Amino acid sequence: MNKIQMLIKAIYAGVMIGIGGVVYLSIENKMAGSFFFSFGLLTIVTQSFALYTGKIGFVTKWKELLDMGIIIIGNFIGTFLTAFVCKMADVKISSIELVNKKMNCDLVSIFFLSLLCGVMMYLAIDNFKKSNNLIFIIFPVMIFILSGFEHSIANMFYFHLAGFYSWKSFGYLLVMILGNGIGAKLFSLKPEEKKMK
Repeated sequence: MNKIQMLIKAIYAGVMIGIGGVVYLSIENKMAGSFFFSFGLLTIVTQSFALYTGKIGFVTKWKELLDMGIIIIGNFIGTFLTAFVCKMADVKISSIELVNKKMNCDLVSIFFLSLLCGVMMYLAIDNFKKSNNLIFIIFPVMIFILSGFEHSIANMFYFHLAGFYSWKSFGYLLVMILGNGIGAKLFSLKPEEKKMK
């Protein structure tokens, strides 16, 4: 897969996460909202789209980290496009309260909540690869949402929708990206596996 294809697949993934965010914000019942949000990741996995939080745990070479940068940019664009379409269509949802709550958390808490989300995302993809059972996609997504863990790409959508663009918001997103990556990578390391080359 060349870099352009990777970027396009990352944009598609961002759109799907954005759609998951739309349905989550549209449903008052958090349990139901988290269940339907998982459709985004289900589509990403079955369509082989490129989502940062689903890929970072499987990076084995340092040079692959450059691909993660392309994927993050694509995910950012995709979430922006979904938020833009929602605003143009006057979809009656708001993420302002959710974003304010996140922005009022200290960065240490955000980092550790992001780390735990990274663990859940790695387990979702790894268990699905091993079992081909969609339940392993659905449950980890529900768990990270209901537990309040921080998913960097989902939060990109919420920030776009709320119109929160500041150095602080970008700083929070960077901490979430870092936490997601470390959580996924640390949990993916197994005694028999070699370190990144």
